[in-house]
Amino acid sequence: MRSWNKDKVKKEFDEVLLEVRRVTRVTTWWRKLSFRATVLVGNKKGKIGIGVSKWPDVTSAVSKASREAYKNMTIVPITWHQTVPYSTVVKYKACVIKLLPATAGTGLKAWSSVRSVLELAGFDNVLSKIMWSNNKLNNALATIKALYSYKHAEHFNKRVIAKTKREDTEEKEQAGHTPPTVVQEIQAKQESAPVATDKPVVAAKPTIKKPIKK
Repeated sequence: MRSWNKDKVKKEFDEVLLEVRRVTRVTTWWRKLSFRATVLVGNKKGKIGIGVSKWPDVTSAVSKASREAYKNMTIVPITWHQTVPYSTVVKYKACVIKLLPATAGTGLKAWSSVRSVLELAGFDNVLSKIMWSNNKLNNALATIKALYSYKHAEHFNKRVIAKTKREDTEEKEQAGHTPPTVVQEIQAKQESAPVATDKPVVAAKPTIKKPIKK
């Protein structure tokens, strides 16, 4: 039962293998070779996570990184136009990321790992700029830090949830599956209730008063 629940959760999210690098730890007596995997996880609805792990085997490193990504899940704000709330600049180590909001139809003007992070988070219209770094891991971490630094993130997410609910109701109305209103439900209950049949009226018998004996 637990495995089925895990599969159901993983189907909701999309995974992207961002990078696999061979790293070596050198000491005085020996040299240890391993692989570092970076995995991005997101549901394209405001949730994004990143995981990094090292292992001598590539497949083991990737699976371990994906588990770490699910543990490090964060919620980022998305506006109605699928963009960021306002412009921001964030520095992480040697990397500087600048994110700018864009109008509907602009698309994602980003490259490298910044584009992967924005796509998995659910953004469609964002302008970005990367400065002073080409490291994919640092760029991804800087982008997540920039998205996480926005204030009042819950306010923007609530607006997006309300928009999605409104779009769902519009789709149902177009498909002909409109939900019944309160008045319609009351009318349906009244129509389905059993109707009382008219019974014949029986005339009351006249009461005869007996004479009182003296």
